[in-house]
Amino acid sequence: MTLLSPEALLDALREVGARRYHDKHPFHLRLHAGRCSRTEVQAWALNRYAYQAAIPRKDASLIARLDDPALRRDWRQRLVDHDGGADGEGGIERWLRLCESLGFARADVIAFKGVLPATRFAVGAYIGFVRERPLLEAVASSLTELFSPQVIKTRVAGMLAHYDFVSAESLSYFTQRPQQASRDVESALAYVTAHAVTPADQQAVIAALEFKCDVLWAMLDALDHAYGEGGQTPPGAFRAAL
Repeated sequence: MTLLSPEALLDALREVGARRYHDKHPFHLRLHAGRCSRTEVQAWALNRYAYQAAIPRKDASLIARLDDPALRRDWRQRLVDHDGGADGEGGIERWLRLCESLGFARADVIAFKGVLPATRFAVGAYIGFVRERPLLEAVASSLTELFSPQVIKTRVAGMLAHYDFVSAESLSYFTQRPQQASRDVESALAYVTAHAVTPADQQAVIAALEFKCDVLWAMLDALDHAYGEGGQTPPGAFRAAL
């Protein structure tokens, strides 16, 4: 193995996204193109909430491991972005409003009622990875933010064009997220570049990003299996009202 330059490492990380980011998944392609049923959109929003709600817990566990006050301050902003500075603010609140606009009761969403078992396992695996793996890998796993801003633009444009049961207001989670993600990736990428000082470190960073892509892909696999054509919805999972 050869030590990559910072530029070559970034290229390698971007190549992971080009191959493995979940915007390539058939479910997402259908979602963005307007080919999902209302039930599939509902199931996507509900299951994605379980992931969104876990992000501050994941980030709090990472902050607890940081010795650098400056990096802790940078990472703390992620908690504010998702939890808000007060009740009724933040990304999680906006995602709850999306779920409510799709017909879910807020309390049921918060309780993860109807969330797929595979979603729970995938989210738990991500939280465990960030808590247990070396700090360099934990930070690197967040670098899917390299790929999300453009995907968000495609998702919002596609959903607004194709689904009359969503609106710009119900999709407001995505309004601020591209800017936040671009900001967040700067500090994470700076940390990774500074601390991945051996070829083995760099390979671990790439593997961590691949793992995170696998988490997101697995969640969509589960949605496609449960709610796609001929889907098999497991016991206890959300089912559309007849």
